[in-house]
Amino acid sequence: MASLWGGRFEKEMDDLVKRFNASIGFEERMYNEDIDGSIAHVTMLGEQGIIAMEEKDQIIAGLETIRRRIAEGNGNFSIEDEDIYMGVESRLIAEIGEVGKKLHTARSRNDQCQIDSRLYLRKEIKEVLHRLCYLESVILEKAEKYADSLTVGFTHMQHAQPITIGFIFMAYFQMFRRDIERLLDAYDRMNLCPLGACALAGTTLPTNRHRTAELLGFRAPTENAMDSVSDRDYMLEFLSDASISMMHLSRWAEEFVWWNSQEFSYIAIDDSYCTGSSIMPQKKNPDMAELLRGKVGRVYGDLMQLLTVMKGTPLAYNKDFQEDKESLFDAIDTWKASIQIFANMLDKTEFRMDQIEKQFAKGFLNATDIAEHFAKQGIPFREAHSIVGRMVKVCETRNCDFEDLTEEELQAIDSRVTRNSLGDISMKACVDARVSFGGTAPTEVRRQIAVGTEWLKTVPQL
Repeated sequence: MASLWGGRFEKEMDDLVKRFNASIGFEERMYNEDIDGSIAHVTMLGEQGIIAMEEKDQIIAGLETIRRRIAEGNGNFSIEDEDIYMGVESRLIAEIGEVGKKLHTARSRNDQCQIDSRLYLRKEIKEVLHRLCYLESVILEKAEKYADSLTVGFTHMQHAQPITIGFIFMAYFQMFRRDIERLLDAYDRMNLCPLGACALAGTTLPTNRHRTAELLGFRAPTENAMDSVSDRDYMLEFLSDASISMMHLSRWAEEFVWWNSQEFSYIAIDDSYCTGSSIMPQKKNPDMAELLRGKVGRVYGDLMQLLTVMKGTPLAYNKDFQEDKESLFDAIDTWKASIQIFANMLDKTEFRMDQIEKQFAKGFLNATDIAEHFAKQGIPFREAHSIVGRMVKVCETRNCDFEDLTEEELQAIDSRVTRNSLGDISMKACVDARVSFGGTAPTEVRRQIAVGTEWLKTVPQL
């Protein structure tokens, strides 16, 4: 098949070069967006009198025929098509004849690939947002279920303070809330139409780029033609957002691996999200959590790949930019699947409270609460901190807990400390008392849940 750009060439492209140059293999997924962009473009050409209205109608009918055939599995694209833009246009010309050659008036593949990518990414952002919102709804439901359930809070992987499980869920809710907000921000910034920028400098023809933007649902056309065809910031921003969100998933997946271990035994993951061993019949491995933990690496790689492609590229369009889509598509597919898998796994995971309660006797979880209790009695906090540290040392020596210290031992540590001055140092009392804004007390967790529920209702349906 003769190339649509081959007028000045005397030789056919080398077969190896054809395969190396072709992007149709991964761009085929954007055929709907390419046809949508072409229909908007040719509609504008007709309205502006650049082509006849009957020619516009012929071209649109031909494009819809091609769309239907591709959807039915009759696209039959090959490396001879080179890319999705040439693939669709060549089929249009074969379908309706010479009038099909007018489609490419006042545009270039440089702006065409940009409109296809923006339309495709805009669609996928909507799907990612939908899945993130579903994950947030699962988190809210679980947070409510476990709002009163106590567990161990860690710092440095050491027992730190008693908290509620609902508190943990709401911590991750905030992470994914930021992911949603970042994605909405990126969507608004990328929602500009590059079509009509042409190769790099616009066109001498009387086009109406505002009309094209309107037809495609963009808020405005891009401002500068040269920037329009060379910009990949919106892809980088999406990949950055995906990387941060995948990091959040990976952090929680790591905790799932810990919690599922025999040493913790905090959770029971549904069998449908685990695998077994080919040699050890007793094994129930948290493979989905482990795989989610690892998937972040490929999304980081997608971001670094495109950052590296863009580094040092001069204005305006460069063939390097063809390397933008595979990493973008991979990140989209990976992120969407990871969100869905994790949300479903989370929904089907239950906490083993009997196992968690066994951990409360370890690590002096109520030490900070005792120090704060002393501070309420007028002892400067730094002194209170030292007193409780000495209490811990005595307990470690005697292999006992705070409640086991005698009056004589407490007086020997500090004359201001008595059994009565300790107050209620049960795990529940410690947690219930942490009512500071954003704290772990069940009343605060439920306030966070209420705020999160109301916020989730405000997330726009793009």
